[in-house]
Amino acid sequence: MAEPITPAVSDRICKHMNDDHAEAVLLYATAYGNQPSATAAVMEAVDPNGMTLAVTVDGEPTSVRVPFDHTLEGAEDAHHTLVAMLKQARVKA
Repeated sequence: MAEPITPAVSDRICKHMNDDHAEAVLLYATAYGNQPSATAAVMEAVDPNGMTLAVTVDGEPTSVRVPFDHTLEGAEDAHHTLVAMLKQARVKA
């Protein structure tokens, strides 16, 4: 059975992404969040339908919602989806 995306799981994913993959979070903002001039981004939350990012654009903070292309089934699906989104964004960049 898949581990559901609870607030604790969301926090764990966000901490990992922000601590270890900050460049990927910024790429999510630029590639999927329609913020091509973003200079920084922090993943604030993940739920089955998308992620919420705190993004800096032109020195100003803004909140950006990035929807997923499907409803996540759990934490493992979140991992695979985030990796796939990153690979796709790198190809486009």
